Amino acid sequence: MVDFNKDAKDLLEYIGGPDNISAVSHCATRMRFVLNDPAAANIKKIEDIPAVKGTFTQAGQFQVIIGNEVPQFYNEFAKVSGKEGVSKDEAKAAAKQNQNVVQRAMAVLAEIFTPLIPAIVVGGLILGFRNVLEGIQMESLGQLVVDGVAQFTDAGAPIYNRIVDISQFWTGVNDFLWLIGEAIFHFLPVGITWSITKKMGTTQILGIVLGITLVSPQLLNAYGVAGAEQIPFWDFGAFTINKIGYQAQVIPAMLAGFVLSYLEIWLRKWIPQYISMIVVPLLALVPTVIIAHTVLGPIGWMIGQWVSEVVYAGLTGDFRWLFGLFFGTLYSPLVITGLHHMSNAIDLQLIADFGGTNLWPMIALSNIAQGSAVLAIIFLHRGNEKEEQVSIPAAISCYLGVTEPAMFGINIKYIYPFVAAMIGSGIAGLVATTFNVMANSIGVGGIPGFLSIQTDSMAMFIVCMAIAIVVPFLLTIVFEKKQLFVPKGEVEDAPVIQTQK
Repeated sequence: MVDFNKDAKDLLEYIGGPDNISAVSHCATRMRFVLNDPAAANIKKIEDIPAVKGTFTQAGQFQVIIGNEVPQFYNEFAKVSGKEGVSKDEAKAAAKQNQNVVQRAMAVLAEIFTPLIPAIVVGGLILGFRNVLEGIQMESLGQLVVDGVAQFTDAGAPIYNRIVDISQFWTGVNDFLWLIGEAIFHFLPVGITWSITKKMGTTQILGIVLGITLVSPQLLNAYGVAGAEQIPFWDFGAFTINKIGYQAQVIPAMLAGFVLSYLEIWLRKWIPQYISMIVVPLLALVPTVIIAHTVLGPIGWMIGQWVSEVVYAGLTGDFRWLFGLFFGTLYSPLVITGLHHMSNAIDLQLIADFGGTNLWPMIALSNIAQGSAVLAIIFLHRGNEKEEQVSIPAAISCYLGVTEPAMFGINIKYIYPFVAAMIGSGIAGLVATTFNVMANSIGVGGIPGFLSIQTDSMAMFIVCMAIAIVVPFLLTIVFEKKQLFVPKGEVEDAPVIQTQK
């Protein structure tokens, strides 16, 4: 077992001593610190510690990359520092002291949607698989015949069979998988309201019940509102309330979830504890459901449509190539600020309104571009074993959709690979929006992301993936060889790269 005693003592000294530590915790590979004075940390000396593989700051936390041995390092650090660890949630709460208002708002969005992402990714993969079964005509399966008559398009071209047209087994599989897909996407408001109550520390079952009231089978399905001849309603004599569901709607669920949580928190301050179990749930849930169906739902629906229509117009209008160029280029800097978390809500609203999202493919391409820039660094600096402990796992995680290790551990440190990745991502985004590449849903944000792309966009998405792989890789090599965007002079956390002439 490695002895981390000296490295832990050095980290404690270079981080500013125990008095500079407000909170400390660890995750799978990193030590997470909330520092009273972040400027007191000597990043250059910290990164020279043998056990340290890199550092970065995100969401108000100073994070030190240790690797898979972080539990042992953490235990040794606790001994030498006398600092007891806290949970990751407590560390996040403490980190708010280092965040501005926008960062705090983005952190809230992240905490709401992060628990939902595994289900959404599964849903995206299922929709992609169902697309293959029911959406792709295959000439090898023969021409479609209905009641003994061969089918042709209006232009006279033959219509070929899909998998579901010739196989009852795969027809059954296709139908069965929609059970899961519907649960994930149509009933998404249940997950959102639950996640909000979890984040706010209020009663989670009330959040679940609130979400169900937004998607109840008693209500007219949101997807059927536009074509409904008559909208059902509750008749209270003096007034009526429309029975409209909010399936797949994001903003109405968020508004309702926050109203429920804040109302419950306020009620618990004023209602005596001995009757709170009965009174608080009643006075929190019933008024929230009423407000949700009379005020919050209609307003949230309207806001959601405005947001999705504006974004969709940008993604599909005459200047969509410019939108794609800018978004593809700037998405990685958004990750640094935490503002990228807003994209989850926009993606889900686009899916609800337009049956897919052409924003998410650019996010997947950005992740691939960051990984390709790291791959170039691995190639250029091959033999640097200390760096490879960070760069190789970082490249792999990028290609699987997690960019932070690559961005903070390698690309931002050297600057020029980060710039190369931004350029490659921008070009890929330009091509993707020019050809209106569309995804069924949010998916795995890297190379496996092609599984979530709609079938008629898949070929062009593969072209965009090739751009996101090749361009950053080549530009990173060129930038280092030509000393472009390479840090010069006294740069503590980004060493000057020496190249052979």
